[in-house]
Amino acid sequence: MRIGELARATGTKAATIRYYEREGVLPAADRTESNYRDYSDEHLATLSFVRRARELGFSMAQVRELLALSDHDEKPCQDVDQLAQQQLAEVERKIADLSALRDELGQMLRSCQADKIGECQIIGSLGRHSVV
Repeated sequence: MRIGELARATGTKAATIRYYEREGVLPAADRTESNYRDYSDEHLATLSFVRRARELGFSMAQVRELLALSDHDEKPCQDVDQLAQQQLAEVERKIADLSALRDELGQMLRSCQADKIGECQIIGSLGRHSVV
């Protein structure tokens, strides 16, 4: 299949597919006589794997590692578990950060009862001007 077909089949932009090729997470496609990329079902499977891993927030380095690990069916999956655990910890950290941000913004909104920008607690708490 050509790059446009692969892009449609996976919901990936052609530029992203080319980027994944340059980064080495997607093997380079064979070329047709007219120099078009010719992708196989294996490319489709690999790209689907990469996209899902990226959707879950894995870094490119982690995706490379997951791809390498996926080539060894008989090995124990403790290395995969460790990568997933690291990613889960990162997601939980981000959730905590976002929760703190939500709480702070909520507090800012609750504290602002001003009618004028010059008296606005939100603007004041951002440091733009001192609030009276």
